[in-house]
Parts: sequence; structure tokens; C-alpha cells
Amino acid sequence: MRARELQRVAWSDGRPAARKIERDCWRRFVAGAGRVLRAGDVLGHARDSEDFLAALLSGARTHGIRASSLDCRAALRRLAGALAREAGPQIESGWTLLEPAQNLTVAIERALQNGARENERYAFFSTVGHELRTPLSAVRGYVETLLDERLDNATARRYLETARSETLRMSRLVEGMFDISLLDLRETTPATGRTRLATAVRSAAEALSAQVRAHGSRLELASCSEIEVGLAGDALVQILINVLENAIKHGRVGGRVELAALPRSSHVELWIDDDGPGIPPEERESIFALGQRCAGVRAAGSGLGLAFVRLLLERSGGAVEACAAPSGGARFRLWLPLPAG
Repeated sequence: MRARELQRVAWSDGRPAARKIERDCWRRFVAGAGRVLRAGDVLGHARDSEDFLAALLSGARTHGIRASSLDCRAALRRLAGALAREAGPQIESGWTLLEPAQNLTVAIERALQNGARENERYAFFSTVGHELRTPLSAVRGYVETLLDERLDNATARRYLETARSETLRMSRLVEGMFDISLLDLRETTPATGRTRLATAVRSAAEALSAQVRAHGSRLELASCSEIEVGLAGDALVQILINVLENAIKHGRVGGRVELAALPRSSHVELWIDDDGPGIPPEERESIFALGQRCAGVRAAGSGLGLAFVRLLLERSGGAVEACAAPSGGARFRLWLPLPAG
């Protein structure tokens, strides 16, 4: 369990005020835990932390008996709720099994981080499930109509084309789900390599050619023939597809999307501009979260593409941010790692 407000209080009101809150939290934690303790249960408290950190430890509850583990987890949740109600500060709780020699602070930090990741994954898969429901319903409806009714050839073809479009949409969602799962759940570093940026840009542009034609857009790709980056070719192409597709969808119909790149001493800076309405400053960070999109956006999307781009770049030593383009639209700035050696 952790009270995250202590650092803010320490900065604004001084350390004595923060320590007073810590003592208050600890007293309430002990009082609450006393009502749910069993023989063999002990309390742990990390007094050297900048945050209040406390744990309910038990030899009796952590020997693989699932009901006991769940019971202990429920006890921590009840204690967190009581602390939040009585003490006021924001309380977070997590669950883990501690080995006798483990450092309490490190173990609690790891438990809370794991809990945050689990919450994000739950939200991610909920979003994917919701997004898949719509195209699945559409495909089923069109196929059932084709089977049950006599349709003229033109109508039947239109229904089949729509069903194909919806299956492609589902395919993109599933691919995005696996892409993010492989990055975020395994926590592995993506394979690095040496890739010519111009080759990856051409591949991405070819993959999006049908969408560019349908939207009436124009891609303007600055020459970057001599630039190499330290990413595997497939990963770089996927990054470019996601960002360019976002620019096409949110730019003006019949508008222009520009891509340019410049090698720096420690990285390659790449930017992609569109001429759409732009991204409000308060949303330029949140759009990279799983399942998040700009408020009021009408273009179809799942909110997975930009999350994938950030995850992949950060795991590879790069970065991405959204800002305003000179045209008034959105600009995505990407920092791509240089090749090793």
C-alpha cells in the first residue's frame, strides 16, 4: 500500500508535514490490520521511503493456498479503502508474494507497477473486444443477407466488398493487438538492425496507396536516401504505416501529408505533418495511451496504432511526440535510433 501524495506535501508544506501524514497512515494501517490479522501475520513498513509504504505479510497466507491468498488480497483492499476514507491521501494497493530476504520497498514498488500494467492490459483488451464487435456484426449481417435473399449482382458485389472491408478492419485490430501484446507483455527489447529509411518509407507508402487514393490525399516524401536507422526493417515500416495512416485519416480530404527527416549527432529526427484540424495541446500526450483517441474525432480507428508506435520506439531507444504543424494541422516528431557501431 502506498500514499502517493507525500512527495507533493513534502515539497509544498515541508517534510515534517509529510511525515505527520505518514505516521497517521501507519497508525490507521496498524489499527485496520489488527482487525483482520491471523496468527503468524506481521506488518512491514518502509520508513526510509519518500512515500508511505506498508505491507501485510504472512507465512500462513502465502504457501500456495489460493483461498488464503485471495483473502489476504481482499484484506489489503479493505485497508486501502479505510485509509483513503479516514486519512484523506490517495492510496494505491498491490499484491505480491515476498521472499524472506526481499527488500520491502522494492517488492511493493514492483507489485504496484505490475498492478498498473494489468489495469492497462485489461483496458486494452476491453477496447479491442469492443472494436471487434462492430465489424463482426456487420460481416455477419451482410453474409446472412447474401445467403437468405435473392440479390442482383451489383448489390451482392457491394455487400461482399463491404464485408471484405470489415474483415480487413478486424485483421488490422487483431494484428495491432498481437503487436502490442508482444511488446508490452513480454517486456523484451525489439530486434535492432540497420535499415535505409528511404526503403522503409517506400514500403509504407505502397502499403497505404489504396487509402491515399480513396482519401484523395497527396503524400510528399522528402528525399532521405542516405539516411540509415538502427531499427529492424519490418518494425520501421510498421511505425511509418501507423503514423502516416493517422495523418491521412485526420488530414483534409484531398489534402497533403508531408514526411521529412534529418540526421542528428545522436539520432535521426523524422516528422510527419498533416493539414487537418490538429490536436488540442491537452490531448497531445493522452493519444499515445492504449485505446485513447482525440475527443470529437469522427474518423474510424481503435486507438491502438499510436500506442504501438510509442511502445516500439521507447523499447528501441527512440521517442515520439505530437505537436502543431506549420500548416496548422498535426505534426508527429519521431526520434529514431542510429545503427549500432
